[in-house]
Amino acid sequence: MTELSENIYNSRAARNEPKFKLWRSVGLLLTYKCNCACEFCYYNCGPEKNGLMSVDTAISAWQSLKILAGDSAKIHITGGEPFLYWDRLQEILEEAGNQNLGKVDLIETNGFWATGEKITRQRLKKLDKLRVRRLKISTDPFHQEYLDIEPIRRLAEIASEILGHERVLVRWRKYLDDPIKMKSLSSAEREQKYISAMNDYPCRFTGRAAGQLAGLVASKPIEVLASANCKSDLLGAKGVHIDPFGNVFSGTCSGIIIGNVNKTGLDDIWKQFGPSGNEFISTLFNFGPYGLLDEAGKLGYKKAKVYASKCHLCTHIRRFFFDNGLKQPIIGPAECY
Repeated sequence: MTELSENIYNSRAARNEPKFKLWRSVGLLLTYKCNCACEFCYYNCGPEKNGLMSVDTAISAWQSLKILAGDSAKIHITGGEPFLYWDRLQEILEEAGNQNLGKVDLIETNGFWATGEKITRQRLKKLDKLRVRRLKISTDPFHQEYLDIEPIRRLAEIASEILGHERVLVRWRKYLDDPIKMKSLSSAEREQKYISAMNDYPCRFTGRAAGQLAGLVASKPIEVLASANCKSDLLGAKGVHIDPFGNVFSGTCSGIIIGNVNKTGLDDIWKQFGPSGNEFISTLFNFGPYGLLDEAGKLGYKKAKVYASKCHLCTHIRRFFFDNGLKQPIIGPAECY
């Protein structure tokens, strides 16, 4: 297990200053492709998106996380929709077993594939055999705009039977028990359901969520965000997400590439990660996205009157940079924008 002092920032920080946490969790985005294009998706996934993580990338990242975190390392597999690539998902799990890397903590799915009892039982039994610890089923008004409820209910019921209730998470169960018929609603009615869902369950305004959703609830004048830096977010991130191309995102900061595991081991990325290594990261660390406004404004960025959060402001500015070919390679990949 790696020591905190091995991180370049931590090694220079005073004893009483906060330190970068060890990354103990990795979310492997098997693909950006998804059969849904939910308005709240903070990775901007959808049917037209691409990318498929190789077995080598997944296993390499997993091995590096074990170096970092030892037995406390946790891997979860997400997307996009990982069950669009069932064969690749199995290959990764099988190779992890061959190399004694331990159990996958969690696999996320929207449940679209549970179209009949036979395929649902077959896949769940396979996941159990491959030592998947938990299954997380996403169901909410955003997904229900694209999916019927019957497969999701089938999956939740059979998963509870085969895996046990304690190994099945439903996010959010209130919408499984009482689904919303989003497909039949007008645009105005859908927007009201979006707002209601966000009131019940706070949303991260990155990716696609920084578009229509953020606009529905934006109320903060930009001056309110002037003192909102990202220091605690970066220091306190307990893990990272890794996309199909090997790009590493701190926490849930999608679209800000801090390294690539196909070029550098995740353990070494953590050791070298700090605000002094990149001007863009340094600005966010010390001043938050508000600190990007001066440069962005000089380049033509038009600020909005109000924002939903500092993440909304950050994504808004980053989209401007990306659309104008600026701040590469840290702002990317295209799938996030």
